Amino acid sequence: MARRFAHAVLAAALAVLPAGCTAYKNKFESSTYDYGSRKAGDPKMSGARMYGSTTADPRQHDNRWVEYSSLLSNEVSRVNGVAGAIVMLTDRNAYVGIMLDWTGVGTVKDGGDRRTDQNMGGSGEGVYNFDTGSPYWNGSQVATPYNSYFTVNDVGDLSEELKQTIAARIRALAPKIEEVHISANMDFVNELTEYAKEAWARKSLTPWIDAFNTLVKHQFAGGKTPPTPLAELKAARAGR
Repeated sequence: MARRFAHAVLAAALAVLPAGCTAYKNKFESSTYDYGSRKAGDPKMSGARMYGSTTADPRQHDNRWVEYSSLLSNEVSRVNGVAGAIVMLTDRNAYVGIMLDWTGVGTVKDGGDRRTDQNMGGSGEGVYNFDTGSPYWNGSQVATPYNSYFTVNDVGDLSEELKQTIAARIRALAPKIEEVHISANMDFVNELTEYAKEAWARKSLTPWIDAFNTLVKHQFAGGKTPPTPLAELKAARAGR
């Protein structure tokens, strides 16, 4: 009798286990720890697409002003998978530069960390630059090719679920913006940081709006004019 009861209990437990595993898997895939499953019904992708070009206006990146948003930068930095973020707001759009830290699964569409720009080999050798063996970094850029948080060259290589999650958070706090553009490109992240530094120093960004528009057009709209780094523009102006 006792043996039959034990067998019955074990059978009941085994019957419940797959359901529990399925529930856990569904919960994980619906969370902001998973950007790779891309299954129908995922709440992260519910509703209309919130990122990228959504207005079809050829002048969408002709911004009249730009400012750094500490509120939105901090909010995006709290998203799972994002190591840090810089968010710039204009009269039309939000522009987001992010670095990744792999706390979220599937932040990069295919290939994972093999698609990133960083060589992390130096961390095991006690050096910064794995190619040269140098232990030094001048600290001039937030994203670097070595022992840095991760960047991804192509905007299209980022998970749609990650971009949708970021855009939803931005639109919840800044509902009047028209478009949200997101990139983890190393050069773009570093250049946005230079604009943010100007804002942190309480300097006006108005003199640099044309340069900023060239930057975002080049990154998000196929602009043919390469952007001039803000540091070079500032140096040229100072040398007049």
